[in-house]
Amino acid sequence: MRDRPNIVLVHGAWAEGFCWSGVIERLQAQGFQVRAPQFPLTSLPDDVARLRQVLEFQEGPTIVVGHSYGGQIMTALGEEAPNVVGLVYIAAFGLDEGESLGALLSGSPRTPAMAHTFTDSRGFVWLSEDDFVNHFAADVDETWARVMYAVQQALAMSAFDDVMGVPAWKSVPSWYLVAQNDEAIPPDAERRFAQRMGATTIEIPSSHVAMVSHPAEVAELIGQAAASLGAAASPAS
Repeated sequence: MRDRPNIVLVHGAWAEGFCWSGVIERLQAQGFQVRAPQFPLTSLPDDVARLRQVLEFQEGPTIVVGHSYGGQIMTALGEEAPNVVGLVYIAAFGLDEGESLGALLSGSPRTPAMAHTFTDSRGFVWLSEDDFVNHFAADVDETWARVMYAVQQALAMSAFDDVMGVPAWKSVPSWYLVAQNDEAIPPDAERRFAQRMGATTIEIPSSHVAMVSHPAEVAELIGQAAASLGAAASPAS
């Protein structure tokens, strides 16, 4: 099974590593070595440092997969990403050099999933329960969506001001999954990210949390990326 690349999964804001469980189960069944660490979400440099920490003990080629703000984290690896052979964006931010999340988001109305965010006394941004359940995770079973809401990890407000350096997607092949029913990042914005990075792109009728509601399609895209890179054999039956 060592002919397959490692897979490192990067969760985004208001999520955590376990949100990848359905994808992890499928990838492990195909023989992939998978990691889905927890990220502090305290600042972009802190989150990139955590990703580098996990990448350091991966043996051989590695594909990094990011969801939402997780795309910001892996993009910020820049040109210094040893053993990273591919990037897979799942309804994720794919900023270019000089851009920031705050500047990007300030140019358009708030999306339904972020309509009622609030910032606590320590400068961390949270989603309201209604917005999380009915918009952020709109196509997830309501009971499970409420569990996801309960364990959400808030994002430091400072992360919106962090400016992107040279993006990793300029030197690493990329794939992109557009969530057509996304109410957190507009699908058209996702299409623009994918187009300018030259990513191999698929679209599915999913909410923002495609890895939860459509784990099979997400795992399939990751498998296709691995196969096209020549780093993995055909999926095991």
